[in-house]
Amino acid sequence: MNTEKSKFTFKGGIHPEYFKALTSEAALRKIEPPQYLFVPMQQHLGAPAKILVKQGDEVKRNQRIGEPNGHVSSAVHAPLSGKVSALTTVPTANGRLCPAVIIELNGNEESENYEPFKEWQSATEKAMLTRIAEAGIVGMGGAGFPTQVKLSPPAGKTIDTLIINGAECEPYLTADHRMMVEHAEEIHIGIEILRNVLGARTVRLAIEDNKPDAIQAMEKALQKMTGDVAVSVLKTSYPQGAEKQQIFSVTGREVPRGGLPMDVGCVVENVSTAFAVYDAIINGQPLTHRAVTVTGDAIENPSNLWVPTGTHYHHLIAACGGTIGHATKIIAGGPMMGFAVTGLDIPTTKTSSGILCLSNQRVTQYASQACISCGRCVEACPMRLIPSELSQFIEAEDIESAERIALLDCVECGSCAYVCPAHRPLVQHFRRGKGVVLVKRAMAAGKK
Repeated sequence: MNTEKSKFTFKGGIHPEYFKALTSEAALRKIEPPQYLFVPMQQHLGAPAKILVKQGDEVKRNQRIGEPNGHVSSAVHAPLSGKVSALTTVPTANGRLCPAVIIELNGNEESENYEPFKEWQSATEKAMLTRIAEAGIVGMGGAGFPTQVKLSPPAGKTIDTLIINGAECEPYLTADHRMMVEHAEEIHIGIEILRNVLGARTVRLAIEDNKPDAIQAMEKALQKMTGDVAVSVLKTSYPQGAEKQQIFSVTGREVPRGGLPMDVGCVVENVSTAFAVYDAIINGQPLTHRAVTVTGDAIENPSNLWVPTGTHYHHLIAACGGTIGHATKIIAGGPMMGFAVTGLDIPTTKTSSGILCLSNQRVTQYASQACISCGRCVEACPMRLIPSELSQFIEAEDIESAERIALLDCVECGSCAYVCPAHRPLVQHFRRGKGVVLVKRAMAAGKK
């Protein structure tokens, strides 16, 4: 194992203020659970899980309460024991509604863990993938793609490089940072397991150079690994944690337009996902809890919390001492890729990385203007798109032209909007346009 400084830098990107000092040294702490958990069935990319329980049922901690509903779907488990008080729908961070199970907690510690793998090194790939699927593990960097699917490339796609994403480039957020500092050994074992499943000969742990304590902790933990293993220290640049940009920064390989990481022999997994894989294989623990950063200048005590999924945002904010005065804007996630929310009755999920509360001093109101063709968005775009043209096509309802110039390649990082002097809502345009394209494709597929 060695440490290497990345030789590559992706095109574009920005350097926003990071504000990570608010919580970068705040150790993870557990919170008192609320009286009720509102556990969503949509905590992953793909189809919502199918509910397995009914009102009045008693459920144990870790009991499966939702089963995968298709190839791209994921199991959902009860984070804590209690009684099913209702089946309902809940709002998600992106504003959509999804089915959910409300559990009234009873304090019972009885649990339904899976049988641990005592000799995981000799377990078959199929057995490991089955356990990962049973545990409901998904990508915890934000996308929520079911992990067992990502670890099962189709025939003809050889994976030679496993990249573990510890960049956490989003401003304010430090949950992954603290996971690496405090749980480096568990993450190391999770990486070993992922490597075994994929059969990858090369492993790279990618961390931005603004996290020296995390780099040191992971260097120490990975010393035990043999073969082509390295901590890859990346230049701090947003969006360094985006999958395709990180692959280039670490390996110099460029994922083709419209392609996937497996097309260049890579799989990228988040450090928190690696921890969840360790927990599932070694402890028999399904994915029901995660680290969440609650931060911002409107939070009394910015913190990193260990949180059961289904916990409302207002409970997490209260656990951090509440707000200082009025929080003018509350964002699910970080300021670049997160979603502004209109209420706090939103439950945390497997992909909830943070809650950001900003005061009036940190929020600026502005009016969008016409594009002035300055080209700043083109320089900032890490995907080499032309955001100004895409935006104008979508405003004109010419979605076909936007699709033709690679609308679906947009990763919604927000770099273009950050640098736009006309304050155009570029990311909102792209999200709307992509939604139209995906709906049309789904309708066309349904007619075949």
